[in-house]
Amino acid sequence: MTTATMNPPTPAQSSTPARVYKDYGQPLWRRVLLTREMAIIGLLVVVAVVSFFTVKGFSQPVTLGYLLLDVMPILLIALPMTLVIITGEIDLSVASVVGLSSVTLGILNQAGVDVGIGIVVCILVGAVAGAINGFLITVVGLPSLAVTIGTLALYRGLAVGLLGTTAVTDWPKFWTDLAKAKIGGTTIPVVVILFVVLAIVFAVLLHFTPFGRGIYSIGLSAEAASFSGVHVNRTKFILFMLTGTVSAIAGIYYTLRFGSARGDNATGLELQVIAAVLLGGVSIFGGRGALHGVIAGVLLIGVLSSALRLVNVTSDVINIITGVLLVLSVVAASFLAWLRSKRVGPGGRKHGGASAAKA
Repeated sequence: MTTATMNPPTPAQSSTPARVYKDYGQPLWRRVLLTREMAIIGLLVVVAVVSFFTVKGFSQPVTLGYLLLDVMPILLIALPMTLVIITGEIDLSVASVVGLSSVTLGILNQAGVDVGIGIVVCILVGAVAGAINGFLITVVGLPSLAVTIGTLALYRGLAVGLLGTTAVTDWPKFWTDLAKAKIGGTTIPVVVILFVVLAIVFAVLLHFTPFGRGIYSIGLSAEAASFSGVHVNRTKFILFMLTGTVSAIAGIYYTLRFGSARGDNATGLELQVIAAVLLGGVSIFGGRGALHGVIAGVLLIGVLSSALRLVNVTSDVINIITGVLLVLSVVAASFLAWLRSKRVGPGGRKHGGASAAKA
């Protein structure tokens, strides 16, 4: 009778990237400060300070106001997108939902419907759009990448088809002023209050609830999460509905801020959102990420773009610089993971550690 032994797969045999778990044996300050999220926050502070003292016009309060207005749609959509990507999924249809929400609000406004009622309808449209994505992914079992590429085209096609090449630009002054209103005598937009409320809700949901722990578990291993009692499909369905809903809110803001409802509003915004989320430390493979890093990633791209525009750098060059920054952040994370793997010997023992000394 022969016995078979099972050996762990070698890196060449493994087809999926290694999962990285927090090392709770390290001191708390190392686990809090020596993270990719804190590195992005540090880089944000450095870029902001350098821009403040070297870029003409950047230190003016009005610059901060316009910067926050510009990044607000990305900040809003990045909140639910973070949760979706942590589960190992992705949603490429968010910008098309923004456009569909914008067109819906425009058509209702043209028909004489009160803007407040139109806002409620748009949020429902976003929730339905997200629910369609969630249904196809969790019930039908299709991959999220394929589904949301399809709905990206579908929702954008609906938006352009409903309104054509025209734009709705006649809006009640109260609503357009509200979208650009400032808090008190500051240059900080009122819409920041909405973002802060949503950010707190999503942060509590992700980091302080069993639902949030289930999100991380799904990203690390959906099968293991299911065995541990996590409702994998239900969780993903809820997340896609949240993404559609928040994207609709971003579309409402986008429309009222610029006073224009168009079918091509926010085209390409999904790439900016995903770039900011990944730059903020969320793993594209799932299982890792934090909202404070994502918010810092969005603001870093916003500050960098604002400073470069003030020195007359073209948008094409800004996109190139942002892309290079994203690639470098991903490469740096992979390099650090490789270094950690080199420090760990067979059986999880660190080279040079006590275990090796005893041997």
